[in-house]
Amino acid sequence: MAMASFARRKAYLLLSRKGSASSSDAFKYSYSLTNFSRGFASGSDENDVVIIGGGPGGYVAAIKAAQLGLKTTCIEKRGALGGTCLNVGCIPSKALLHSSHMYHEAIHSFANHGVKFPSVEVDLPAMMAQKDKAVSNLTRGIEGLFKKNKVTYVKGYGKFISPSEVSVEGPEGENTVVKGKHIIVATGSDVKSLPGITIDEKRIVSSTGALALSEIPKKLVVIGAGYIGLEMGSVWGRLGSEVTVVEFASDIVPTMDGEIRKQFQRSLEKQKMKFMLKTKVVGVDTSGDGVKLTIEPAAGGEQTTLEADVVLVSAGRTPFTAGLGLDKIGVETDKVGRILVNERFVSNVPGVYAIGDVIPGPMLAHKAEEDGVACVEFIAGKHGHVDYDKVPGVVYTHPEVASVGKTEEQVKELGIAYRVGKFPFLANSRAKAIDDAEGIVKIVADKETDKILGVHIMAPNAGELIHEAVLAINYDASSEDIARVCHAHPTMSEALKEAAMATYDKPIHI
Repeated sequence: MAMASFARRKAYLLLSRKGSASSSDAFKYSYSLTNFSRGFASGSDENDVVIIGGGPGGYVAAIKAAQLGLKTTCIEKRGALGGTCLNVGCIPSKALLHSSHMYHEAIHSFANHGVKFPSVEVDLPAMMAQKDKAVSNLTRGIEGLFKKNKVTYVKGYGKFISPSEVSVEGPEGENTVVKGKHIIVATGSDVKSLPGITIDEKRIVSSTGALALSEIPKKLVVIGAGYIGLEMGSVWGRLGSEVTVVEFASDIVPTMDGEIRKQFQRSLEKQKMKFMLKTKVVGVDTSGDGVKLTIEPAAGGEQTTLEADVVLVSAGRTPFTAGLGLDKIGVETDKVGRILVNERFVSNVPGVYAIGDVIPGPMLAHKAEEDGVACVEFIAGKHGHVDYDKVPGVVYTHPEVASVGKTEEQVKELGIAYRVGKFPFLANSRAKAIDDAEGIVKIVADKETDKILGVHIMAPNAGELIHEAVLAINYDASSEDIARVCHAHPTMSEALKEAAMATYDKPIHI
């Protein structure tokens, strides 16, 4: 506060000398001075906590650390907080998924509800502008939270020079040293590259380029049938692209429950998405106007050619730990670059911690957030905990697919005697009323105790419906516990209740 007051007084005096000192001018000028003073930490100031990376894990850890009374600095190279998730990942992709779904509904479903208009067209620049607005608003919102919680925000690329010092190269090439008693690496992950394929973000794109295409490609080939590939394929497929997904494995989304996965693939195929499974890309030709991919069976065999206007490389992500100086201070990593930490998120070097995508566990933004909170709670002398077996996952297509806990295949592999309860949304009143009834709820529970082991939902808004199951699994609830909870009628969540009834006894409405 003292620094801010000094900045305002200085601003007012400077503007007074120019003869233009209005209170708003003084505030604007002092605001910039105050921001600058917050933006670059002095090397002589030691922090309790320094976080390298301002993504979901890093910024949440910074805010929580400050709330716990720890002097905190967060270093972010991007120049905008929120990391990949907010800037070029979760948030912009969900914005485009929603916008493209609205267009698809207007073309294919509105007339069934008595809503008709002579024509519908895509205004791609407007769609992109809406996405960008959402991103910028949220980024500024995090900066506001930093100010509110007195987190120092340093823009620049940080790397270790000792276990308690980080050298930061700023946007203009300036250098400063940030000191901390505890330093958390939260640098997230980057796109995994494929041999022989160069991403130019024009014709061969990563998820970043796929979020910013200037026109709708006639033919889009997606390499990789994971969450990101299917979501981005859905966006452009709804807007008119012919989408073909090439996947090396025998199944899409291999971590998904097998029964749900099969239904999910059929749903996407009904939306005209094509799949080439057990297939690998062995060559890329960009000499013409488009892209020619040479493909062959994963096990080897006859080669064929696949043409596209745009190719999306979506073969997974890799931890971003290179160039951080980890080797200089002796931090141990595994063969893919992940930092090895203990249950308190501490690396083999005392005082150096890691969270999120740079450590083992699911590469999900919400997992990184939980890591961040737990890590700083440990630093503050409290207890933190994250159970990676109880982290939900969501594919934001339509219908969405959400899950928590174990798949039926995993339970079977563990040798646990189990029961399965299922309920289709075709028998759910709300789903039928809104004419959006494709999907199913599947519950896997221990046969002897009825404890819920896993829940898998394919449905509109499955990503919202799953959290009742997440809470139940976290508290070791039984399927009967869910079944005996009164659910409002008519709601989509009644399908979860009915699936629970089917697990321990019998459902009512089927």
